[in-house]
Amino acid sequence: MTTSLLLKPVQHIQGTILLPGSKSISNRVLLIASLSNGITTITNVLDSDDIHHMLQALKLLGIHYQLYKNNTVCVIHGVGGLFQINNHALTLFLGNAGTAIRPLLAILSLSNHRITLTGDNRMHERPIGDLVNSLRQGGAIIEYKIKNNYPPILIHGGYVGGKITVKGNISSQFLTSLLIAAPLAKKDTYISVEGILVSQPYIDITLNIINNFGVTITHKKYQDFYIPGNQTYKSIENVQIEGDASSASYFLAAAAIKGGTVCIKGIDANSTQGDIEFAYVLEKMGAKISWGDNYIKCTKNQLTGIDVDLNHIPDAAMTIAIVALFAKGITTIRNIYNWRLKESDRITAMATELRKVGAIVQEGIDFISIQPPIKFHSAIIETYNDHRIAMCFSLICLSEVSVEILNPQCVAKTFPNFFRELNSISQYPIESL
Repeated sequence: MTTSLLLKPVQHIQGTILLPGSKSISNRVLLIASLSNGITTITNVLDSDDIHHMLQALKLLGIHYQLYKNNTVCVIHGVGGLFQINNHALTLFLGNAGTAIRPLLAILSLSNHRITLTGDNRMHERPIGDLVNSLRQGGAIIEYKIKNNYPPILIHGGYVGGKITVKGNISSQFLTSLLIAAPLAKKDTYISVEGILVSQPYIDITLNIINNFGVTITHKKYQDFYIPGNQTYKSIENVQIEGDASSASYFLAAAAIKGGTVCIKGIDANSTQGDIEFAYVLEKMGAKISWGDNYIKCTKNQLTGIDVDLNHIPDAAMTIAIVALFAKGITTIRNIYNWRLKESDRITAMATELRKVGAIVQEGIDFISIQPPIKFHSAIIETYNDHRIAMCFSLICLSEVSVEILNPQCVAKTFPNFFRELNSISQYPIESL
């Protein structure tokens, strides 16, 4: 196993990237297709660790599927309702895949089986208590195995619907999970969101997929949701997964910093993903952005720092923190408290590693402010087993200094071929892969 990866300085960025499928859309579609009443063929499925965890869980839950074309096409045989589980004491290991453990918790709360959900060490540090509390309001019986509010958890079923509340300021995945499960409950569900809903675009993704699979949900300004019970998901013959907008951010940023022009294929201005907003933020910083049918192009230009609230695109916001190193003036990214609850404490991690390369950084409970280096320092970057830290800091090689990325394999969580794709548009050799 490669323990580190040395990225030498890049002289120019130019080329075309065909995006892998969206992680968020892939896992939502795989789960809902499994619950549907027929066969769904899903193309451009993301082939990554998080998707593998979902697929393995679905297999153990009795779902039959076939994978083709290097695991990018999946034919799902839906069960037309709740999972048909033979093992009454099942344990599902879900790594650090939040898009798997959270919706599965909600769906499995509808059944009457004893099922344990667990994951890796970081997953056991990521709070899930707000979702558990919401499910308990609807009748679910859930136990914490080790520590209150955190996985691993034991589910006994019991969720029937009714009036429930969910906090909106921690993770949109909690609301997403309730929205996916509630249509299959015995009773109607009324959900009230407490506080400001973070990452609202991800709720739009969820609602769009649910609607495409024939289920009805109504809401008032994302604060009050009504979900009729006893509904059935209806399979879709073919589903094409959009390219991953979060993954696009690294290549668009590379072009803005060191291009040339990069064309990103597999996504465009009509994307359902909130992270498409990254391109507009990059444009505000000075990059040249153009749009077409199923592509975005970015061309280098003079970059200027900005002060911006990026609560709605927390993953792509990390890439803006890297772009800030190459911009004139200070960049401040605000309203990003939920960075602290992701695969790592991303505010602390980003601040620590940004300082290594020479930036002056101020961090707060929910913001980060970055003053570019006077001179870049070559550095060894700790990735905290966080795929986005690794992908973000690979762009330091655009600064005329080399950068060494520790544990580069962590990108397999969402983008196993990331470094090869970066290499394909760069004029530099990668030491080893």
